[in-house]
Amino acid sequence: MAGIYIHIPFCKKACHYCDFHFSTNRKNLPEMVEMIKKEIVLRKNYLNSDQSIETIYFGGGTPSILPIPALEGILETVHKYYSLDLKELTVEANPDDLDGGTVKKYVDIGIDRLSIGVQSFHNDILKFYNRSHNAEQSLNVIDLVKDGGIKKLSIDLIFGFPYKDHSLWERDLELAIEKDPGHISSYGLTIESKTALGNWTEKGSFSPASEDFMAEEFEMLQKSMKNSGYIQYEISNFGKEGMFGLHNRNYWRGIPYLGIGPGAHSFDGKNRGHNVAHNPKYIHALSKNELAFHKDFLSPTDRINEYLLTALRTIWGIDIDHLRALYQLDIMTLKQKEIAQLAEGGMISCSSKAIVLTEKGKLLADYIASRIFV
Repeated sequence: MAGIYIHIPFCKKACHYCDFHFSTNRKNLPEMVEMIKKEIVLRKNYLNSDQSIETIYFGGGTPSILPIPALEGILETVHKYYSLDLKELTVEANPDDLDGGTVKKYVDIGIDRLSIGVQSFHNDILKFYNRSHNAEQSLNVIDLVKDGGIKKLSIDLIFGFPYKDHSLWERDLELAIEKDPGHISSYGLTIESKTALGNWTEKGSFSPASEDFMAEEFEMLQKSMKNSGYIQYEISNFGKEGMFGLHNRNYWRGIPYLGIGPGAHSFDGKNRGHNVAHNPKYIHALSKNELAFHKDFLSPTDRINEYLLTALRTIWGIDIDHLRALYQLDIMTLKQKEIAQLAEGGMISCSSKAIVLTEKGKLLADYIASRIFV
């Protein structure tokens, strides 16, 4: 099995917290679509021929900016050159890009999952983030998508907006649970250096929330989701039974995927690689039938540690037998002391089959992984 990720590097506006690769200048969007289709063809042998494509994920940027014919053309190219056994086809979308007609067309071309960038149900926060939608659109679009025949729906929420108390986050959680999308991805507000928030923080005009404030809101998220029947199957992702995101789940479990588009990353099962994160350079290379792809070679140790880091984030945890079979590594013996200390501290639970984070450990996942790294 394998997946395809397709990066659409355009947005209407630059969100003040975002450091993903995108451009608000859409004049070369038609040309970009043609180059994305060309890359799909040129890289048809990146994945092993016996690996059928189970998932396709359109990320960005804002994929819902794409006209339906452009989206359909990209999918037709994938169908033509790849062996498909599709179980999930996701498009990331902004609430203001969706209406009943668009949702129907999405269903008609095979899209069965939407990931909607709600971020907050408070207009003041949305304005501060420089989002292009308002709270009313977010609330309405959830019902619209459900009624429109999309089988799986996810919404994104950001916690950690600095405020005098947790009342804003409490209300966001209440509304999310009331709307019950089936899947919620939630991330703490992170200050990235090359963003507007990063610049404001550096100049002292913005003060991020404290670590304790962030931790409290994360714990509120965990409690609310659990009480509402949502399973925290990955640290930042909560879904009801049958609503887990298959594409990202496969990513965390080390399944190969092909990344298409400027800034997209790929993983062939052993090594990673990435496309140039620059729209004109990407278009220029593909226009000459050249790839703008750079391969990153991973040592066996790199691959082991990457697996430990990603697997530990999930409800399934580190598969002890998988490490033995693939790398001849007995992690329980090699890291006996560290694992014992983490277990005694209530950070992890261990069985003969897996090492899994506890609720307490989910607050310190990266630190715990670093303790187990080989």
